[in-house]
Parts: sequence; C-alpha cells; structure tokens
Amino acid sequence: MTTEDRKILGRINAYAEKELGDIDPQKVPISTQLEKLRPVMEEIAAEKGISLEDMFILYMDLQSEASCLSDAKLREELQDLNDGDGMPLLYR
Repeated sequence: MTTEDRKILGRINAYAEKELGDIDPQKVPISTQLEKLRPVMEEIAAEKGISLEDMFILYMDLQSEASCLSDAKLREELQDLNDGDGMPLLYR
C-alpha cells in the first residue's frame, strides 16, 4: 500500500467514524454504509480525476488490503506470544 493509498484510506475511515458512528457493520448493508461515505468519496474522486465507481473500487481494495495486513500482523504477534512452538506461554 502506497503512502497516497494510506492517506486516502485514512481520510475515508476518519469520515466513516464521524458519519457511521456506532452502527453495527454486520447488520447494516454494505450498500447503506457506502452511500453514507459517498460525499467524501465524491470529493476524493474529483481531486484524483477518477470516476466515483473507480473510487468505490479503490476503497474496497484498500480496505481488503488493510484487513489482510492487520490479520498478518495479528498472526505474527500471536506466533511471537507462543514463542514459535504453537503452545501458549501460559501452559509451559
């Protein structure tokens, strides 16, 4: 993920925190969530000279990539906690 990608994702996520508040993403359809994010995505799309559809796709791609990176980091941290042998330190 490039620095520019991180800035875009950070900007959208900051807007999402403000606009979506404490909604349960499991219960609110993604289409509704994206509609709430439309104003910031339109703004960024205009700045970048891309279509709104391309902006939505970019956002979804960046969110997926961020999720994968977060998951990989968590797995690495858990592996470190287990000291690499698969057994939690608690049980040694």
